[in-house]
Amino acid sequence: MENTNSAVQVSTAKNPAIQSHINKAQEEEDFDYSQRSQWLRAAVLGANDGLVSIASLMMGIGAVKTDAKAMILTGFAGLVAGASSMAIGEFVSVYSQLEIEVAQIKREAKTQSGDVENGNVDEGGSKKEKLPNPLIAAMASALAFALGAMVPLLAAAFIGNHKDRMISTVAAVSFALVAFGWVGAKLGNTSIVRSCGRVLVGGWLAMAITFGLTKSISASGLG
Repeated sequence: MENTNSAVQVSTAKNPAIQSHINKAQEEEDFDYSQRSQWLRAAVLGANDGLVSIASLMMGIGAVKTDAKAMILTGFAGLVAGASSMAIGEFVSVYSQLEIEVAQIKREAKTQSGDVENGNVDEGGSKKEKLPNPLIAAMASALAFALGAMVPLLAAAFIGNHKDRMISTVAAVSFALVAFGWVGAKLGNTSIVRSCGRVLVGGWLAMAITFGLTKSISASGLG
C-alpha cells in the first residue's frame, strides 16, 4: 500500500500538469469567498440598480411620451443622480459598518484583558480586514451603477421609431441582466441558473410595474 502511494506521489511530481491542477483545486477550496463578496456585493448591486432603475425610468417616460430626447435626457439625469446616491450611500454604509466592528472589537478586548487602557488592542484585527475600504466600495458602486445605466441609454439613443426603441431597450436590458447575473454567479461561485433567473425576473417586474403605473396615471388624466 505504501509502495502504491509512493508511486502516485512520484508520478504526480513528474507531471507538472497534474500537480498544477491539484494545486488549483486546493486553492479554490481554500479561497474565502466571503471576502470577495464584500466588493462583489457593491459592484453587482450598483450595476443591477443602474440597469433596472434607469431602464424602468425610461420605460415610464416612454409610456407617455414618444419623444426620444425626453427618454434620453431623463435617463441621463437618472444616471448622474443614481450614481451619486449609490456612492454616498455605500460610503456611509461601509464606514458605519467599519466603526461598529472596531467598537465591538474594543469592547471584547476590554472585557477579556483590559488592554484598551494600555493601548495594546489591535483596533481592526482580522475582522477589520474583511471589510472593504469605504472609498473603494463607493467608487465601485458608482461606476457599476453608471455602467448598468448606460445599457438602456445606448439601446435607445440611435433608434428613431418609438415602438422599436422600446423593444430594443427591453431586449438590451434583458441581455444585460442575464450577463450581470452570470458574472455575479461566477465570481461568487453560486448557481448560474438561479442567479440569472432571479435578476432577469426582478428587472422585468420593475420595468413592467413602472410602465403600467405611468400609463395608468397618464390615462386617468392625472399626468
